[in-house]
Amino acid sequence: MDRLGLRCPWPGYPRPSVLLCLLILTASFLTYPMLRTLSQQLLSVVTGSYVSGTYSIVFVNCPNEQIARDIARAILDKKLTASVNILPKAYSLYYWNGEIEEATEILLLIKTKTSKVRMLSSYIRLVHPFEIPEVFSLPMDQGDVHYLKWLEEAMEEE
Repeated sequence: MDRLGLRCPWPGYPRPSVLLCLLILTASFLTYPMLRTLSQQLLSVVTGSYVSGTYSIVFVNCPNEQIARDIARAILDKKLTASVNILPKAYSLYYWNGEIEEATEILLLIKTKTSKVRMLSSYIRLVHPFEIPEVFSLPMDQGDVHYLKWLEEAMEEE
């Protein structure tokens, strides 16, 4: 009878093997993003290929060209980016304090490591004259291997 009790769980209780399977499934689900990232990085190291999302393009609007140049130089000096394009005369229409506003702005296209986007955004918020500067990023899906290698080297700390 004792042996039968070990093989057959009490009524209403799941079998230990079912609990173990549920635990493994839950752990796999919770660690999937980390495991996926690690496996992509390992594949990148082994094959020399690019991992999508390693680098990002950050967009920032500035009120004029001088401020755009000042921000670009400052973030280059701090090694938060490897390259900045300054695009003139972006016409912007936006809501501000309940009204539709129009402005001519200068657009910065900042190429950086995705891991530096948060620090870059915080720094821009400190030096930008707008109360709420427009700062957003998009991950780079693909790119020229030589250019991406140059991006990496240009942002290395000395």
